[in-house]
Amino acid sequence: MKLLLANLSDMVDDTGGLAKVHCSFANEMKQRGHDVAMVFCDDKIGKPFFPVDDGVELYNLQHYEDTDIIFPKCWKVKREIIRAFSTQRARAVNNEFVEEYLLKSANSILHKFSPDIIISFQPAASKLFLCDLETKIPVITMNHGTTEDIFHIYPRAEIPALGKSAACQVLLPIFAEPIKKRFPKMKIAVIGNVVPQYEKEAELARAKEQYKIIFIGRLVKKIKRPHLLIEAFSKLADAFPHWIVEIWGDGSNKSYQWMMKALIKRRRLSERISFKGTTDDVASVLQTGDIFVFPSAFEGFSLALTEAMSMGLPAIGYKDCVSVNELIQDGINGLLAEDGANGLAQSMKTLMENQDLRVRLGKAARASMRKYEASVIWAAWEELLNECVNGRVGDNAHRDF
Repeated sequence: MKLLLANLSDMVDDTGGLAKVHCSFANEMKQRGHDVAMVFCDDKIGKPFFPVDDGVELYNLQHYEDTDIIFPKCWKVKREIIRAFSTQRARAVNNEFVEEYLLKSANSILHKFSPDIIISFQPAASKLFLCDLETKIPVITMNHGTTEDIFHIYPRAEIPALGKSAACQVLLPIFAEPIKKRFPKMKIAVIGNVVPQYEKEAELARAKEQYKIIFIGRLVKKIKRPHLLIEAFSKLADAFPHWIVEIWGDGSNKSYQWMMKALIKRRRLSERISFKGTTDDVASVLQTGDIFVFPSAFEGFSLALTEAMSMGLPAIGYKDCVSVNELIQDGINGLLAEDGANGLAQSMKTLMENQDLRVRLGKAARASMRKYEASVIWAAWEELLNECVNGRVGDNAHRDF
């Protein structure tokens, strides 16, 4: 089978979860004997940050063959000005860019590779192939976030592409209903991301001179919110002198990182809270931890959180964070905190002062990730691909994996 994986976002230096899933998906499908091509959209020239099998064909829509198309600075300014008033209209600027500059390249790649099926990593990519190019090739639209957002903050021009898709994939059962409500006959497959099943696990029962709280994620103020971890830890630091915090993630947002460093300095915690940058060995980082704190405002299916849980770390997230509150079962495999620094500090204190509880929750967290083992997830994808390519998608099919 020939698979075209389309992701209209950066890939060259992108260390985020979506880019990681894109590369992992391509590698796995290639190893399973499929012909695979990856399409992405990046101002930069180069290969994705994450390793990709040499047999996978790579196409950057902005640097295809003899073309070099850079997202115009004036459009970026326009987009950011509009974003202050409407996220939906700001996202539509990206669609305008695709329509004006990238359709020719996309059409050329489509005919050159001639896929049996297209796996789209966001509705914008589905719009490109189904609405702009009007391909008859079946398209599976993946959804990596809260699907209700599609109908409120995604451009309206992208929504018809969902209805034209052969199937929609969502990460958790809670994300199926918003699509089902708008498209009752849509095939919806609930397939989570693959979560590594580590042979080793965090050593929570061992007595240590120093205990560690870990955060891994993009350093983004309005989404991942690591500053809340800093504020929460500052309330506990004096009472728990043997604890430190490590913050791992892309620090490209310099102003936000400077703000957090200033906060750390004011609280006199520079020796106990450190920024570690990015890593290509997440497992080694997680194995040294004792608690994983994840103060996100919203998530799709966090690789950082699930990998931490698979390593056997008790995790803390917020009760009102969709997806996080699905993956973490309060008091069973982690703790769900009330929003804000005070609520986070209370949950952190509960774990920091109780090693037995950390061990119990950590073991349960590790066990709860087994249903996302690779063989289970990829078998579900193979079944969905075969159904779509062979035209066996039922009008009201809805399967959970």
